[in-house]
Amino acid sequence: MRIALAIVTAVLAAAAALVWRSHAADMATARARVASGSQVVSTPCGPIEYAVAGSGTPLLLIHGAGGGFDQSLQFGQRLLQAGVQIVAPSRFGYLRTPAPPDTSAQAQADAHACLLDTLGIQRVAVLGASAGAPSAMQFCIRHPQRCSALVLLVPAAHSPAHAGQTMKVPPSLQFVAEHILTSDFALWTLTKTRPKLLVRTMFATPVEVFDAASAPEQARALAALDAVQPVSQRAAGLLIDTQITSTLPRYELERIVAPTLLISLEDDLYGTFENARYTAQQVRGAKFVSYPSGGHVWLGHDEAVWREVAGFVGTSAR
Repeated sequence: MRIALAIVTAVLAAAAALVWRSHAADMATARARVASGSQVVSTPCGPIEYAVAGSGTPLLLIHGAGGGFDQSLQFGQRLLQAGVQIVAPSRFGYLRTPAPPDTSAQAQADAHACLLDTLGIQRVAVLGASAGAPSAMQFCIRHPQRCSALVLLVPAAHSPAHAGQTMKVPPSLQFVAEHILTSDFALWTLTKTRPKLLVRTMFATPVEVFDAASAPEQARALAALDAVQPVSQRAAGLLIDTQITSTLPRYELERIVAPTLLISLEDDLYGTFENARYTAQQVRGAKFVSYPSGGHVWLGHDEAVWREVAGFVGTSAR
């Protein structure tokens, strides 16, 4: 009996060592990925990490929760091919952009302006994805002369339909946010063992939508999960986003004068469809594009979404 127990213990220890080695290798790759390809610049608003890619019409691409400059570059690949230059900052608390005392969407919008000043860019189109939408809207409200066009993609925004809650937060997502999105190892384990759970909770996309998606679209969603790592370097930003998006007030949307495009999906489990529709009704001349299914990461519509964005930016931001 003792020999059998010793064998089982040895096997479990060896398996644990293999798992830990695999985790360590993946984390080393993730840390190396975010350690290159960006710069940190000193601005009047504090240090800001950013990357610039492509050439053509400048677009300030503001990432969502769990992101950073790298998420913006990953999402914006189709835009680069369409002649758009992406300016991709890491927002407060993400990667190498520290969190200042004031982390409000208004302060973040002013930080976007500070970055553009430092880069010598006077006027840009702006895209705010998910939790990046609040500072995108505030940028165009507070700095209207600098915003040539505004795109809000599955936006975190105010909607009377949500009775004071900006985005629907299922209990399962609350658990993931509190216990998983602060630990590289915990998130890595779930990514390897229960990716569909994360697709539903983190990415607010019905599992049946993921199952019905094409292989390339499934691969895109899984790659986006991997790209959240190292989540420990994004935890401060995630906390800020949770605080901001939990109860967003109605912004002065009538002050947005730039051409505006909103895109969302009816089955986005965060409820951004109502956010986008309401915002489109409040911004003069805004265009609202919706799809019946695809979840928060617009599965099945990636090509169409970015074609819509590229066409809008190319036409409006002149």
